Amino acid sequence: MIQVFYSSNGQAEVAETTTILKEINVRNALWLDLFNPTGDEKRAVEEFLGTNLQSRAQAEEIESSSRYSETLDSIFINTDFLTPSADSYNMESVSFILTGNVITSIRQVPLRSFTDIQRRLLFNRKLYPTGFHILIGILENRIDLDADMIELMSKETAQYSRRVGLGEDVNEEFLLDINQLQENTMLVRENIVDKQRMLSSMLKSEKTPKSAHGKLNILLKDVSSLINHTNFSFERLEYLQNTVLGIINLDQNKIMKVFTFVSLLLMPPTLIASFYGMNIKLPLAGGNWDILIVSGLMLAVIIGALIIFKVRKML
Repeated sequence: MIQVFYSSNGQAEVAETTTILKEINVRNALWLDLFNPTGDEKRAVEEFLGTNLQSRAQAEEIESSSRYSETLDSIFINTDFLTPSADSYNMESVSFILTGNVITSIRQVPLRSFTDIQRRLLFNRKLYPTGFHILIGILENRIDLDADMIELMSKETAQYSRRVGLGEDVNEEFLLDINQLQENTMLVRENIVDKQRMLSSMLKSEKTPKSAHGKLNILLKDVSSLINHTNFSFERLEYLQNTVLGIINLDQNKIMKVFTFVSLLLMPPTLIASFYGMNIKLPLAGGNWDILIVSGLMLAVIIGALIIFKVRKML
């Protein structure tokens, strides 16, 4: 699917077919949005722009030179957008090609950031005079969504911390939930750092119009603050994880202490019983009151052991 946004009589128009590319001039084009495009749509855009589009494999490469590069006429940018799933987030690769004042985007999934900017572009053409401004608008919207994700994860972290403070039962499932939240935090941080690298490269580029520098600087400051926030959230999760592990270890130590204490209490009576179970003559053996005397002796040993443990504060 392709959506071609172009300028007509001072207003932004949109067409969902490649035939419009034969009717308009490159100077009138604003944004070519390729959503899960076909081969024919890619070839039509390449012919229209006079440049080659990146493949999905190229978009998913992690080398810095593959994430951002420039040629004589174009800027190629590959980045990732987060999409929420049931328990975590998915990284979706998106490619941008800036050729002159035209921006081309290639994506495989629907993204809210794109839908919002497309609606604003059609409502007010003057907000986005060039492809650079459209890209900055997409990134600004995306960074706001990332900030919402970070805020949501911070609230989840606070809820887990509150549950631990209230003394709720912490178990393996609770620990796995914290670990999943750590993974999500690292994923969001990785995504934001990628945006920071891209914004810095755009700011240094001579192809970026001077009118966009102010907005890029503001976005860089926002990204830096988000990175600091994710670092703090991750440290807080690590502290919470260590606290939960400590509580679990304490609970296990208490259980082991009970078993050890019971074993120690039963050792003297067991020793006495083993003596009187031998086939030899022992004191207090052979009378009618033997069972009561031996039981009383065992009970006295247990009570004595309890008193010793109490006095030495071992209970």
